[in-house]
Amino acid sequence: MKYGQWMTAKDVLRVNALKWPDKTGIKDLNKAYSFKTWNERACRLANGLATMGLRPGDRFAVLAYNCVEWMELYAAAAKGGFVCVPIMFRLAAPEMAYILRHSGAKGIVVQGGRELPWIDRVRELRKDLPGMDTYISFAADDSRYEGFVPYEEVVTGADPGEPDVPVRADDLWVIMYTGGTTGRPKGVMKSHANLFSQYFITIYEQAFEFDDTNLLVMPCCHINSLFYSFVVTWVGGTVMAYNAVSFDPENLLKTFSEHGITFTSLVPTQYVMLLALPDEIKARYDVSCVTKLLCSSAPARRDTKLGILEMFPNARLWEAYGSTEAGMVTILKPEEQMTKLGSIGREVIGSDRIRLYDEAGILIEEPGVVGELFSRSPQVFEGYWNEPEKTVEAMNGEYFSAGDMARRDEDGYYTLVDRKANMIITGGENVYPAEVENAVGSHPKVKHVAVIGTPHEKWGEQVTAVVVLHVGEAATPEEISSHCRGEIAGYKVPKKVVFIQEEEMPMSGPGKILHRVLRERYGR
Repeated sequence: MKYGQWMTAKDVLRVNALKWPDKTGIKDLNKAYSFKTWNERACRLANGLATMGLRPGDRFAVLAYNCVEWMELYAAAAKGGFVCVPIMFRLAAPEMAYILRHSGAKGIVVQGGRELPWIDRVRELRKDLPGMDTYISFAADDSRYEGFVPYEEVVTGADPGEPDVPVRADDLWVIMYTGGTTGRPKGVMKSHANLFSQYFITIYEQAFEFDDTNLLVMPCCHINSLFYSFVVTWVGGTVMAYNAVSFDPENLLKTFSEHGITFTSLVPTQYVMLLALPDEIKARYDVSCVTKLLCSSAPARRDTKLGILEMFPNARLWEAYGSTEAGMVTILKPEEQMTKLGSIGREVIGSDRIRLYDEAGILIEEPGVVGELFSRSPQVFEGYWNEPEKTVEAMNGEYFSAGDMARRDEDGYYTLVDRKANMIITGGENVYPAEVENAVGSHPKVKHVAVIGTPHEKWGEQVTAVVVLHVGEAATPEEISSHCRGEIAGYKVPKKVVFIQEEEMPMSGPGKILHRVLRERYGR
C-alpha cells in the first residue's frame, strides 16, 4: 500500500471547511457560500447524484451560464468520484447531442429561465439519448420543469456527510470538449493530478494567496475558468463566477470595485473593450484592488498592455500560453512584458524544455527556426475520450502538440507563429497568419483582424485580411496594405482586405476569432 497520497479537490475543500469555516469560498453576483457551506452542499449534491444512480467514474454534463452552481458541481464530481462534462452553451443542438452521446453522460444539469432555451433543447434531444437517465434543472427564479428534478431538492434532500468514495490523483475529474475549431470536438480527459499539478505551478508562477478573490469572466464551461477557479481554493482564497450573460465592460469594472476582485483572466478583445470606455466611466470605479491580470489566448499589442497597466495601476500583468490538453505551457512575467513583446514567455516551472520539430520530424536546436511546439509536464492530459488514435496523433512520446508553430530566440523565449492548420501557402511560400495579424493590428484604426488564405488563380492562395475598425474610423484596403509594407515581407502583405462590422466577426465562446468560419465565408 502506498501511504503518501496527493490531496484532490475532494479533500482540499473538506480541509478548508475545517480551517476557515466562515470565510467565503465561492460566490457570484447573486449569492455567496462559506467554505463550510460549500463543502456541505457539494457533499449533499454528490450523495444525491449517487442516490439517483450515478456511480464513481460515471459522467454527468452541465449546461449553464456562469454561476456559483458550477463550482458546486465541479466539487460534487470530485466528492463522488464522478466526471464532469461541461457543455459550451453557444453550441447548436446537434453539437450538444454529439458531446452527450460521445461522452456517454448518464445525467445532465441544465440551467432554466424564461429567456434561456436549454430546457426545451434538452427535452428535444432526450429521445436520442437513451443512456441518460438523470435530468436536473435550476433557475434563478426557482422554476420547476416537467421531467427535471429541481437542483435544490437534490441538494437539500441528500446526506450532508462526506461520500465514502476513494478518489485518487489519477482518477478522471473532467472531460472538457475542445472548441471544434479544427473539426469535431474531442473529449480531453483531465485527471485530478493533471489539474492540481497546474494549480501548484500557477500558485508559484502568479503568486496566488489567501486574500485573493478570482473573478471567472471566461465561461465556466471553458478550461480557462477551470484553471483559475480551484487554484485559489487550494490556498484558501475566494472564487467568484461572473454571471453576466454578455460581456459588459462597465459592469465588469463595477464588479471589480464592489467585490474587491484581485485577479481575472481576459482575452485581448475584452481588454480593448475596457480601454475603449470613456474616461468619465473609468473614473467612477475604484479598481485599486486588482493586483494581478492575465492576458490569455493571444499576445496583446504594446499599446494595449500600456493601457492595461495605466488603467489598473496596482496590477501586474502576465501572458500565458497553454491548451486544454497541455495545461499552462509557458508564461511571460510582468517584468518581461515590454522587453519580450509578442513572446509567450518561457516554460513554466515543473515543465520539461519545449521541443520544436520541423516538418520532417527533426528536433530543432538552433534559435529563430519555426517548428511545431511539443510540451511535457504533469499537466498533460490523459488522452482523448474514446479516441486513442487521435491521442497518438497528438503525442510524440510523452510530449503533446496542439498543432501550434513557434520559434525560440537566443534567450529561450518562445513566439507563436501560428497553427499549422491556419498556414497559408501562397506562391510556394508559407505565411503564418499571426505574423500578418500583428502587422495589420498595429495600425491605430484597427480594432480586430483575422488573416486567412483565399483562393487565387495564380498563387494558389492569397493573403486576405478581415478587419474590424474602431468606432468612427474609416480606412481603405490600400491604407492597410501600405501600413504592412516594411513591417513584413512583400509576399505576406495582404492582397485583399475585407472590412466588416464587429458583430460579423465570428468568435468562439472564449473570445477567439474563428478563422475556420471566415475561410468558409470568404474562401469560395
